[in-house]
Amino acid sequence: MIRVASYNMRKGIGTDRRRNPERILEVLREIAADVVALQEADRRFGAKAAVITPHLLDEHSDFKAVGFGVRTGSMGWHGNALLVRKSAKVIDCEVIHLPALEPRGAVAAEVMVGTDTIRVIGMHLDLSGLWRRKQAAAVMGHIDACKRRHPTVLMGDLNEWTRAAGCLRDFAHHYAFAETGPSFHARRPVGRLDRIMVSNGFRVVECGVHSSAASRKASDHLPIWADLTTA
Repeated sequence: MIRVASYNMRKGIGTDRRRNPERILEVLREIAADVVALQEADRRFGAKAAVITPHLLDEHSDFKAVGFGVRTGSMGWHGNALLVRKSAKVIDCEVIHLPALEPRGAVAAEVMVGTDTIRVIGMHLDLSGLWRRKQAAAVMGHIDACKRRHPTVLMGDLNEWTRAAGCLRDFAHHYAFAETGPSFHARRPVGRLDRIMVSNGFRVVECGVHSSAASRKASDHLPIWADLTTA
């Protein structure tokens, strides 16, 4: 069993408008996932440094960040980051350039969790429906071009409200959705903006939205999670 999670951490700024990366780590400890896709993991201005510093991550969690080597101080790529348990082995990783009017990107990694090697994609898609569909096509095109075939999980804030249209309909042609539930807004979740999708080779055993006292305060999104098995 592999537990994955996706979390738009809003740069560590909670519903009380205070930045507190320790709260994000508290939520991640509660979820106890093997792999986490984070969105808005970096500060917005200046050097766009990681909100969760390497020291905090190392000393107060069982995670390590997948290193993409793109920008000093950043945890990932355009705010997208992947965390894996310290016991996991990162075989390969890369950034995915997405078409957009403003800087957007996705991140990908091949990770060995236990005896299983999986591919993980983390993304945060555009507010514009037209660009979201172009970005979804770019992500799926990247996966199709990969030489090595692995069970693949795609996670992130897709900014799509309607399952039957837009990029969600495009993804649904090739991937199955984990029915996690509404995750936005954290105080009163009604929107299913955050999604977990899996390829053939994965089966969703259980999934949900992680709602706790900490998660309802740590960000304006609640994290979502899924327990997966490989076929």
